[in-house]
Amino acid sequence: MLICDQTGVMGKVTLQTIADRLGVSRMTVSNAFSRPDQLSAELRDKIMAAADELGYVGPDPAARALATGSARTVGVLLTDTLSYAFEDEFAAQFLAGIAEELAPTGLALTLLTSSGPAGSVQARDVPMDGALIYSCDETSSALSWLKRRRLPLVLVDQAPSAEYSSVNIDDRRGAELAAQHVVDLGHRNIAVVTSNVAGPVGLIGDLTVMEGGHTIRQRMAGWLDVLSAAGIAPTVVQVRDYGPSSGDDAAELLFDLPDRPTAVLCFSDATAYGVVRAASRRGVSVPDDLSVVGFDDVPLAGRMTPPLTTIRQDGAAKGRAAAAALLAAITSDRTGSRTPLEQRILPVELVVRASTAAR
Repeated sequence: MLICDQTGVMGKVTLQTIADRLGVSRMTVSNAFSRPDQLSAELRDKIMAAADELGYVGPDPAARALATGSARTVGVLLTDTLSYAFEDEFAAQFLAGIAEELAPTGLALTLLTSSGPAGSVQARDVPMDGALIYSCDETSSALSWLKRRRLPLVLVDQAPSAEYSSVNIDDRRGAELAAQHVVDLGHRNIAVVTSNVAGPVGLIGDLTVMEGGHTIRQRMAGWLDVLSAAGIAPTVVQVRDYGPSSGDDAAELLFDLPDRPTAVLCFSDATAYGVVRAASRRGVSVPDDLSVVGFDDVPLAGRMTPPLTTIRQDGAAKGRAAAAALLAAITSDRTGSRTPLEQRILPVELVVRASTAAR
C-alpha cells in the first residue's frame, strides 16, 4: 500500500511507517510480526491494528529470509511433473505424511521438478531450508544443484548414501512376498512388468541390460530371488512409467505371446490396474485365467474389480519419517551439531485379495 507523507508525496508502508504512527521503535514493530512473545498482548494488538489500518501485511518474505537465514520452507524434489503429486495416489499419501509432520513447525512445503522452462532451475533458484529427494534419477542435474548448495537433504526411495539420511521401504522383501505368493498358488509361467523412465522398453530378453533406479533394482532382485530359486525364468516387460497406460501396453505384449503367462507381477498398483483393464478388454478373466499382483496398496487397489492382491507400504508413514529426518538435518545444520545419519527401512506386507487364484 502507498500512503501520502506530510508533503503529499506517495510512499510505501514500512515497519518505520507504523513505528512513526504509534511512537514506538522500528524493532518493536518488527517483534510484533517475528517475535510476538517479546511484547505484551496489548501492545502487539495495537501494532497489528495499525498495520491493518495502513494495509501492511508484514515484512517482505525475501528480506526476512535474508535477515533470519531461514526460508521457512522445505522442498520436495520430484522426478516427474508437478501434476504427478496430485494424480498419483501414493504420492498424495506420501505428501500428506510430510505435511502432517511439518504442521507443528510452521514450515511450508515447496514442490520442485527436475526440469522446467529454459533458464529456470528450481533446485538452484528456489529459497528453502532443506529438501527431500523423492524417487529421482540419481544423475539428475536438479539433485546436483541441491548438493552444490550444501542444503540439508534426505533421500527417499533412493540408494542409501554415506552423506545423507535416507528413508526406504523393504522393496526387495516386498517383491519376494509377491513372487512367492504366485509360486505357492502353482503358477510357473509368470511375467514381470517393471518400469524404467530412461532405458529400453518392451520385452526384455537379456536381464543384464536392464537399467533403473534403486527401487526398480531392489524389486527386480526380489522377484528374481524367488523365481530363480523355483526354477522359473520370468517374461519381463519394461515400460516407460508405472501408470495404467503402461500396464495396458505391457499386457497387450504379453497377451500376444504364443504361451500367455498365467500370473503377472507389477511394479505398482497403477500398472496392475492397466493390466487388469487390458485383460477385461481381451476377454481374459482375472483371476481365473490370469492372476495379477500390484505393489503399494493405494486406495485404487481396493476399488478395482476384482480387488487387487498387492504389497502394502504405508505412504503417510514414509512421509512422516522423511520429514522428521529432514527436520533433524536442518536443526543439525543450524546448530553445527553432528546428528548421526539414519538409514531407515520401513516394513511391507502382502495383502491377498481376489485378483489372484490357484493355477
